[in-house]
Amino acid sequence: MSSNASIPGDVLDYYLGLGYYRMNQDLFTCRFLPVGPRIYTVHWLRLVVPQVQYGSKPRRLLRQNARFSVAVKPFRLTAEYDELYTRYHASIDFDASPSLEELLLAGATHSVFDTHIIEVRDGDQLIAAGIFDRGTTTIAGIVNFYDPAYRKHSLGKYLLLLKTEYARQEQLAYYYPGYLVHGYPKFDYKLFASPEATEVFDFQNSEWLPFSWELVARQSAILLPNWLPTNWLGEE
Repeated sequence: MSSNASIPGDVLDYYLGLGYYRMNQDLFTCRFLPVGPRIYTVHWLRLVVPQVQYGSKPRRLLRQNARFSVAVKPFRLTAEYDELYTRYHASIDFDASPSLEELLLAGATHSVFDTHIIEVRDGDQLIAAGIFDRGTTTIAGIVNFYDPAYRKHSLGKYLLLLKTEYARQEQLAYYYPGYLVHGYPKFDYKLFASPEATEVFDFQNSEWLPFSWELVARQSAILLPNWLPTNWLGEE
């Protein structure tokens, strides 16, 4: 691949629509997440942007954080972003890449994705940032990180809403926030913007269906016994 190569927006749209996602400079998909001795099932999500309607909690969060300034710009790795990510990484209790460079580039000198960043500032101070890839009719949320001192402002959820707002303003079709995990609620915040406008990927038929926990439970019940050996299921 040449130094100027990039993934066209419509190609990214296509693979996101098949339940793929970005890792470093590649596209991948997965069905399972190991956490300790257990294996959980992964369920990919997308927001149908024209259908988004905020409930009371998202509207309240947007009002509460309205004093912060917000800017969207093409992503370039800077010391300011790196320093904020380092402080964020030191505060979390789950596995994540130790640096933005490793998360996004993993040694590559050129990004094949059209990557943007949403900056959230309190005055001049960068307090949160959300990175996403832009397709032709889609965006894919990659990572949100924030200053631990501002934890009470729910900046991870706020960035989820800001990405949704960007997609609405750009009149895009879909926003892909990643996956949630059945029986492991750490990723449930990805439903915060608008559960009613959220779809979940049906891996059996390669189609997107309206999200429901009942559907996720059915998918998980199919995945675990059919795709994994018994001794991986945490059984005695």
